[in-house]
Amino acid sequence: MEEYTISVVETNNPSILKFDTNHFITKHKSYEFKNIDEAKNSPLAQQLFYLPFIKTVYISGNFIALERYDIVEWNDVKDEVAQQLVEYLNAGEPVVLEEENDKKIAVTVYGEVTPNPAVMKFVVNKKIVPTTFEFKNIDEASDSELAKQLFHLPFVKEVFLDENYVSVTKYEVASWDEITMELREFIRDFIADGKEVISPTAAAQQTKETPAKQLEDVNLDDTSKQIIDILEEYVKPAVASDGGNILFKSYEQESKTVNVILQGACSGCPSSTFTLKNGIENMLKNMMGDKINQVVALNG
Repeated sequence: MEEYTISVVETNNPSILKFDTNHFITKHKSYEFKNIDEAKNSPLAQQLFYLPFIKTVYISGNFIALERYDIVEWNDVKDEVAQQLVEYLNAGEPVVLEEENDKKIAVTVYGEVTPNPAVMKFVVNKKIVPTTFEFKNIDEASDSELAKQLFHLPFVKEVFLDENYVSVTKYEVASWDEITMELREFIRDFIADGKEVISPTAAAQQTKETPAKQLEDVNLDDTSKQIIDILEEYVKPAVASDGGNILFKSYEQESKTVNVILQGACSGCPSSTFTLKNGIENMLKNMMGDKINQVVALNG
């Protein structure tokens, strides 16, 4: 029988700790359990919820990630948890009672052109990620198997994921006529096979950094919150339809400057400067008056 070892790995979120395993513990599927009732098909997760500080359990191919309540610090309990996991796995107890299901998921994907000639948007008829993710290269894509595999295609330069689409930025060496069909089928087959688009740990971390969470930040001034509201309600739907995204970064009160980050098709788009100045900047000036002097894209 395989002997299991556990490596403890910190994440960007101090509340979440990863326990990497040296063998796969699920059949290429991922699971998230918020409480013991949700964990009825996972004996391991049920056992973990008996620990009073466990808030969420994530189980993936070769790791278990745990989110804790603030009643303890990981440094005080991580060794004990790691030991419990090793003993459980080496006892041969079931991790998740997985159903055998080789049927493909019914999914459709279609390609859409965007204002950026280097970017194509591939729209899926189902939700694939909880929020936006941007990967500039394969090193950044460690949390997304889909993005990682796309980067193995020689013409893929950047990958951007939103709730129901994938925006792909290509190198100039290839034309869309040559590669659109290949990309569309690649993305469709990946999702149809039920593979994990983004790791649960990354999804949990990114969800904590969404504009909705920014608005809950007590340290954020009222003007910044008003800007975020306007960008979310009026600007984001328009740029999302073009395969991109806009993120509020900061507001400089003295210069009345709004700093934003452009993602996906908006990043490096020839028309993005025009959109920024004549669209977004004018809108904020009209709606917020003399609080706004200019809007600057930090990456465009």
